[in-house]
Amino acid sequence: MAKNTAPVETPVYLFLGFLESGKTKFIQETLEDERFDTGESTLLLVMEEGEEEYDESRFKVQNVHISYLNGQDELTEANLASLQEMYGATRVLVEYNGMWLLKDFFEAMPEGWMINQLMSFFDARTTLNFNANMRQLVFDKIENAQLVVFNRYSDEMDKMALHKLVRGISRRTDIVYERVTGKADFDNIEDPLPFDVNADVIVIEDKDYAYFYRDLTENLEDYIGKTVHFKGIVATDARLPEGNIVIGRHVMTCCEDDIAFSGLACVLPVKMPLKTRDWLEITAKIELKKHYVYKGKGPVLAVSEVKRCLPIEQALAVFY
Repeated sequence: MAKNTAPVETPVYLFLGFLESGKTKFIQETLEDERFDTGESTLLLVMEEGEEEYDESRFKVQNVHISYLNGQDELTEANLASLQEMYGATRVLVEYNGMWLLKDFFEAMPEGWMINQLMSFFDARTTLNFNANMRQLVFDKIENAQLVVFNRYSDEMDKMALHKLVRGISRRTDIVYERVTGKADFDNIEDPLPFDVNADVIVIEDKDYAYFYRDLTENLEDYIGKTVHFKGIVATDARLPEGNIVIGRHVMTCCEDDIAFSGLACVLPVKMPLKTRDWLEITAKIELKKHYVYKGKGPVLAVSEVKRCLPIEQALAVFY
């Protein structure tokens, strides 16, 4: 019988952030914690070198192998797989380069590597300035993070601005503000949606479509069976069944480069001569059904009321 050579799942702990944001310090402290010592061979991939260096003499975790990637050309599936095989590593920690996009790492992950934890670190003193000048890189570090840590936080700083920065990208990410003393404050700021999810009819104002679409896709179960009312742009396709369209808005999540049409499958109650880029105002019940648009199940708008409307003044939906 042939030997099964399929790779086992390898947990990956991914730490994001710009230089001097606290990644190295956190990983060092993690490896000094004997509770993290499971006896596994651990590969630590360092993809940028800051002023702080690892002190292996203080590691309580045994069998740690540190490998430095000297450039993005070394971020390849073949190289990562080779390093794992060289050390027989069964788990991987990654100190990721702050100037590289996360998709490049995802594309280079060898078969069997699974993200177990993704944390992002920021220097609270410089975060807003980085966001103003390198929005795409800041967005990239928050979008998929389970936890965002703002280091070097003090009471003089604008906590709400940092909170809004994260919440404008993700409603699920946990936020911690860590002071220079080491004390950590967990973010407990209430962040209600700009519309009432429990209303008989959820009215989505023109400026709130981006929030509605994101929350719907992240918390679909909360919307099934609910009725919504909003204005949107029509997209048609000859492959759609008769009476079916897609309705939505163009949404900018990060920057102009990522503007995309974010629409939902929609079944109209009457036949209408529509073309792409027409505007409609609809009232519809959200149902979970199979639909061509999703290549499977997804939210389908069963429309009860529909009428043509003029384009709104601010047609691009953004997170304000």
